[in-house]
Amino acid sequence: MKKIIVAIDGYSSCGKSTIAKALARYAGYTYVDTGAMYRAIGLYTLRNGLTEEADIIAALDHIQVGFILVDGAQHVTLNGEDVEGYIRTLEVGNCASRVSAIKEVRAFLVKQQQAMGEAKGIVMDGRDIGTVVFPNAELKLFLTASAEVRAQRRYDELIAKGEKPNFAEVLADVNDRDYRDTHRAESPLRQAEDAIVVDNSHMTEEEQMEVVYGYFNRFQ
Repeated sequence: MKKIIVAIDGYSSCGKSTIAKALARYAGYTYVDTGAMYRAIGLYTLRNGLTEEADIIAALDHIQVGFILVDGAQHVTLNGEDVEGYIRTLEVGNCASRVSAIKEVRAFLVKQQQAMGEAKGIVMDGRDIGTVVFPNAELKLFLTASAEVRAQRRYDELIAKGEKPNFAEVLADVNDRDYRDTHRAESPLRQAEDAIVVDNSHMTEEEQMEVVYGYFNRFQ
């Protein structure tokens, strides 16, 4: 059976990782969460008090980002440490959005991401997978949903983790990240011309996966 590259892009809190993981399991493919890679670098900068772009670029020589499996789930590592439990906060997410705008940071991680896809049979999600990392990917999906729906999803996730978020602040954060992601100079979030748009604002998880599986099965 022919293996392909599946590139999934879209806005924050659109369920990209959930969909990508499910599709990878369905296809027997490797899943790569590129957002986690940027979050790991964001965590490094927070831990080390790095705020200047030049200092962040210089630190790249001391950063190793990887993945491990823990009880069947993929966790991101930072210099050998499993940091999955530290990278999903709003603070780290905002920092990841900022460092992802740095050209050298993107080049550092894109090179790694492209190497991961050389053998194909991979599902990768992020902001620039179909436009920069794998512009020749066989299947490109672009996920979207209203800002209010995405903020509610993020709010519910934080509540489930025992945090006490303010919905207005979560919504403002979603809108701020959308602006940064779409207006940054380096590899801004945009829909590839040949990407298929999936608006899951009013879809259940089962409904959206049925749609995604259908698109994937066209290549089998």
